[in-house]
Amino acid sequence: MSEKKKDFREKYNEVYKIVAMIPEGKIVTYGQLAWMVGGITARQAGYAMKTAPPGLPAHRVVNSLGKLSPEYVFGGQDAQRALLEKEGITFTAAGNICVKKHLWGNE
Repeated sequence: MSEKKKDFREKYNEVYKIVAMIPEGKIVTYGQLAWMVGGITARQAGYAMKTAPPGLPAHRVVNSLGKLSPEYVFGGQDAQRALLEKEGITFTAAGNICVKKHLWGNE
């Protein structure tokens, strides 16, 4: 395995460890997640989430605008929204997550 590939695998594992710690009722953005890991971009954090192992609360990772994931993720936006609402996450009238209210570490 190349060093670069090994480095990204290690970074992805760090992403997964952090995502596993996100408390119920909180969200993180891809950018925040990238900052917490260090050495990756928000886009790379998103790529890591595409290959996340089962059981992670991946529905709690969102973009900085609070938009729900594309239809092909989580069984669709309605499914992701239902998971988040069950945890107490609230949404704006436009259907975006109230990011400032629910951002992990923003207490």
